[in-house]
Amino acid sequence: MLDRREAVAAVLRHRDDALIVTGLGSPTWDVAAAADSPLNFYLWGAMGGAAMVGLGLALAQPSRRVVVITGDGELLMGLGSLATIGAERPPNLSIVVLDNERYGETGMQMSHTARGVDLAAMARAAGFPIASTVTASQALDGFLPALYGGPGPVLLVVKVLANQPPLRVPLRDGTHIKNRFREALLGPTAFG
Repeated sequence: MLDRREAVAAVLRHRDDALIVTGLGSPTWDVAAAADSPLNFYLWGAMGGAAMVGLGLALAQPSRRVVVITGDGELLMGLGSLATIGAERPPNLSIVVLDNERYGETGMQMSHTARGVDLAAMARAAGFPIASTVTASQALDGFLPALYGGPGPVLLVVKVLANQPPLRVPLRDGTHIKNRFREALLGPTAFG
């Protein structure tokens, strides 16, 4: 199992101009702690929706890589998104699942992945050409080229420790987050 903050930092070191969408709670805090950027779209209160927001963004911005960083509990809540993404097959979408086998936002109860549910296998069954699980930093480093350059959709499950690092809470103003992201993506004329 990996340290979640170290894993997220490793993923983001290679992002270049990729657009990042974060799932509710810990993934948002992890991304903000590793590399806050106007090209990060933090979701607050959209449990189960991160993968679908990423899909919409990938379809709207086909020349940009979109990376969703979310948790196992959040993806489990929106499992139908894997089928929709697999059917749509956006070549520029990658999803990183930080799997601590817990529902971190509701008290650290065991999630279904702790009981054997395999998210990478579900993604493969849904039509993802690349889907894998890593448990060591060397395996994570070896997967990063596929994450940023493989034919999407790509899903990577990163098994992380069930700890809660100190919070690094980014701005929580949804309008500001949206406007900051839009301006970084489309330029200042986006507000025309």
